[in-house]
Amino acid sequence: MATNKNAVLRYKTLDRCLQNTGRKYSFDDLLNEVNNALFEDDPKSSGINTRQLRSDIQFMRSESGYCAPIESEIYNGKKHVYYYSDPKFSIHNSPLNETEAKQMKSALDLFQRFSGSPGFEWVEEINVLLKNKFGGGNDKVISFETNIDYSGYKWISPLFNAIIQKKALKVTYTPFTSETFCFIFHPYYLKQYNNRWFIYGLNQELNISTWNLSLDRIDEIIIDKTPYKDTNFDWENYFSDIIGVTRYEKEVETIELLFNKKRSKYVETKPLHETQVSKMSDEGLYVRLKLIPNPELEQVILSFGEDVKVISPLSFQKNISNRIHKMFQIYEI
Repeated sequence: MATNKNAVLRYKTLDRCLQNTGRKYSFDDLLNEVNNALFEDDPKSSGINTRQLRSDIQFMRSESGYCAPIESEIYNGKKHVYYYSDPKFSIHNSPLNETEAKQMKSALDLFQRFSGSPGFEWVEEINVLLKNKFGGGNDKVISFETNIDYSGYKWISPLFNAIIQKKALKVTYTPFTSETFCFIFHPYYLKQYNNRWFIYGLNQELNISTWNLSLDRIDEIIIDKTPYKDTNFDWENYFSDIIGVTRYEKEVETIELLFNKKRSKYVETKPLHETQVSKMSDEGLYVRLKLIPNPELEQVILSFGEDVKVISPLSFQKNISNRIHKMFQIYEI
């Protein structure tokens, strides 16, 4: 298996084409798409020939590759066209094969030299994940939280590459509550929350530089020739005052909560936010947070049910109370 950057880009390009049910790709079409992608990534690239493309398709079909359901048929009595027999298939949804696991393990062995150093805590988590999946035994002994049906995963790599390579994008997007629309987008920052991914960047038409999109609502991404508008915005600071991904143009408020004693240890050992300050009393655990209230914070508070009470501010207390009242009306017997 070819493991270099060139090969990965070829497989991703073929995957994107074979997933596209709105167009028929002949062998020559696929060759052009791959070579265009290689040239876009590296203007000095000489591309690949037909022999390499046949080898790539064979590898993607194989068990050592992605077991991709690539089919071909004569179209309009002319050329063979290629497609996935399962339109939902994507190499991004395929589990790691043994070869990829060995590659990751080799990289992990290098990172292990930094184990215990600040900023490298994630190394231990990845190590456990790989050992659990490929450690030699048949029984899994650990489970990681994930959403296998989440449709946004396939956009993470192209968006990440667009950020690194500073490329503007033409995005086709379908919100849950409105019609599909297209616009030019300059991507800046990827963020995960609650097993969903979001991309932040500049909506060129509206000139909003903190516009966010949910990856599972993206229909298509195409690199656009529009000059990329860079930013030096401090995204870590942008998210430091909120829980989740929704930030309103409001001032930070002091949120005071009272948890009953049954939940106190849980909240102390798993703080709601980095600003949390706690104090135990006879009534329970008093918690103080410095945040901008948003829907995600409300969801967190509501998830504790009767084990927590909002003390202040009054406006936030009323929001929670109104939502509880609406819930009560649904279940009123």
